[in-house]
Amino acid sequence: MTIINDNFFQTFQLETSNIRGRIVRLGSVLDEILGAHDYPLPISHLVAETITLSLCLSSMLKYEGIFTLQAQGDGPLKMLVSDVTSAGIVRACASFDAKRFQNSREQLSALKTTESAQNHLAQYFGKGYIAFTVDQGKHTERYQGIVELKGSSMSDCVQHYFAQSEQIGTAIKMAVGKRDGKWRAGAIMLQNMPDENSKSKEILGNMDEDDWRKSMVLLESCTEDEFLDKNLASDDLLIRLFHEDGIRVYDPNKVQKGCRCDLQRVENILSTMSADDITDMSIDGKIEMICEFCSKAYIFDEAEILHKNS
Repeated sequence: MTIINDNFFQTFQLETSNIRGRIVRLGSVLDEILGAHDYPLPISHLVAETITLSLCLSSMLKYEGIFTLQAQGDGPLKMLVSDVTSAGIVRACASFDAKRFQNSREQLSALKTTESAQNHLAQYFGKGYIAFTVDQGKHTERYQGIVELKGSSMSDCVQHYFAQSEQIGTAIKMAVGKRDGKWRAGAIMLQNMPDENSKSKEILGNMDEDDWRKSMVLLESCTEDEFLDKNLASDDLLIRLFHEDGIRVYDPNKVQKGCRCDLQRVENILSTMSADDITDMSIDGKIEMICEFCSKAYIFDEAEILHKNS
């Protein structure tokens, strides 16, 4: 089996039940994504949660394309988005109204010095929705699932989605934080997969429920330090939690930071704009376009863009 110590997601199966799981561990990739931005700490925390959840969810699917997890609301935090390609390349960003975070100097100070976003999701987002999208290109119909934002964290919202839309028992335990000044994250998602055999389901129904409750109790015993300890191997963590049930683990999938922005894409955006809009964007004859995902700056000459668009 391939051994990857960090920046990966991995599927596993509890041998004695219909419970399937996924574990995600992130280190340098997460720190690099967040390091490209100057978000207030609670927003960085929520972006990290969104990245981690997008990897949990995308690992459920067989797809060739892009999986996107997006949350939108009418509060100070307008949008969170993370997407993952089928090759394991991830990116993420947030959009927020800084002025609405600045109702008072005390509130702004608290936002910049408080890392955790737990129990404040409604305060940041207001009313909104969470969407899951799988885009496999022009020749395959795009799939999208949408559910109301509900809960005190992003993982609560995802579990609400599965309860309402998929009717699959889903439990998620996650931790996000800094260790030695670097962002780290870890998560385990368990799902109680349906038994296709109706007779087996009827006979073993109570046993399945007991297995599920037991697994959720074991999952809850996982601590933040265990999730974020870069020296604790994931196999050791899974064995500590579920050794009594037997664990079958599959090869891990490597995760990398990446962005799909490039010069041609940005030029295509500018080509759709009017001459007035181009002029309004120009400062001293130059137009600066910054990618929201990776913060890379693209500089264009106003006269050249106007000429190309004419």
